[in-house]
Amino acid sequence: MSKKKIIAVINQKGGVGKTTTVINLASSLSILGQKNLIIDLDPQGNATTGLGKSNNEEQKNIYNLLINNINLKEAIQETEVKNLDLVGSNVNLSGLEVETANDSNRAFVLKQILNGSDKNLLENYNNIFIDCPPSLSLLTIMALVASDELLVPLQTEFFALEGITQLVKTIDRIKVNLNPDLKVRGILLTMFDKRNKLSSQVDKEARNYFKEKVYKTVIPRNVRLSEAPSHGLPCVIYDKTCSGSKSYLKLANEFIEKAPDIGNVA
Repeated sequence: MSKKKIIAVINQKGGVGKTTTVINLASSLSILGQKNLIIDLDPQGNATTGLGKSNNEEQKNIYNLLINNINLKEAIQETEVKNLDLVGSNVNLSGLEVETANDSNRAFVLKQILNGSDKNLLENYNNIFIDCPPSLSLLTIMALVASDELLVPLQTEFFALEGITQLVKTIDRIKVNLNPDLKVRGILLTMFDKRNKLSSQVDKEARNYFKEKVYKTVIPRNVRLSEAPSHGLPCVIYDKTCSGSKSYLKLANEFIEKAPDIGNVA
C-alpha cells in the first residue's frame, strides 16, 4: 500500500459543501475499496452526525484526543460504511483555542498525534480526511500543519474567487513557517447550477487561475445531497442514483487517478 495521505478539506467560508464533500468523497473511495478515516475537526460536528454518530459523545472524540485524555485507538469509531472510520467531533472543541492559549506548541498537537506512537494504526488507511471549521482559526491551522495535501471546495457563486485569495495567502504563510511540504491536491467546484450563467463564469475563471488543479468533475446543486445528513447517511448510500451521488463517485475515480504531486498553490 502506498503511503497514506492526510488531506485537509478547507475553505474559510461556510456553506460551500465542505462537509458534504468529506463525507461523500471518503464514502465513495471506501465503496471503491480504499480504506479511509475522517477526522471531524469542526466543533459543529456535521461530519459526525452526517455519518450517523453523536457529536455529544463524551469519550470517543477529537477534543479528548487533542487534550491527551484518550489515545488514537480509543478515538477511532467504525461507521456504517464499510472501510470508513471516524474520529468524531464534540462541542468542547470550540473552547480549545482559549484553553491552549499559553501553549506555544499548540499548532503542532494534531501532527504529533498522527505521527506519534500510534501512527502504525494509520498505516491501514489510504486517506485521512480532516474536515476543517469554516474559519481560519487555531483548529484550521492545526489541520494545515498536520496535512500533506489540501482539497478546496469552491462554490460556483459571486465572491467565491475573492474569498479563496485570502485562503491562498494563509496556505503560503503556513508553508513558509510551519509546513513546507504542504500541497494543494485539488480545487472542487460545488453547487454548480448549469442554468445559471454565473456558475459557468466561475467555472471558467477558476480553471484559468488554478489550471489543472481544478477537478474536471463538478458537484451540482442537488436536494438529495442536503437531505442525506438528516438520515445519518452519506448521499452515495442514501440515494446512489441521484446526480449528486453520481458526481461524487465520479470525483472519487478522478481523485484516485489524478497525480497528487501537482506543485505549488499559485
